[in-house]
Amino acid sequence: MCQDQGSHHGSSCSCSGMPMRRFLQPCLLLLLHRRSTHGYDLIQNLGEFGFSSGETDPGTVYRHLRKMEEEKLVTSAWDTDQGGPAKRLYQITGEGEEILHAWAVTLNGNKQRIEDFLVKYKTQFPG
Repeated sequence: MCQDQGSHHGSSCSCSGMPMRRFLQPCLLLLLHRRSTHGYDLIQNLGEFGFSSGETDPGTVYRHLRKMEEEKLVTSAWDTDQGGPAKRLYQITGEGEEILHAWAVTLNGNKQRIEDFLVKYKTQFPG
């Protein structure tokens, strides 16, 4: 993901966005493994993984949650215990936990490739 999109391609940079959107799934699953919670809380806690508040579109997060529910990675139920309007309470499933472990293996395997790329990049573009 580009750290400074304006410095090389402007807002149409194709190297930003997509990889981080894909990275939402393991982040959401890990947060839900910690505890069952509401979508708003998940959005707030994505900052732990480097997502800025402006980068985390609530619609995108809720679409991910719905898709993960369709895939049986999470379940949700209406929470009416808090007072005020009912909110969906999301919880990771056993299958979701398996996928979370698979993500960790995949990300760990890609970590070395990314580090190798960055070392080679820095040798060609020092500073």
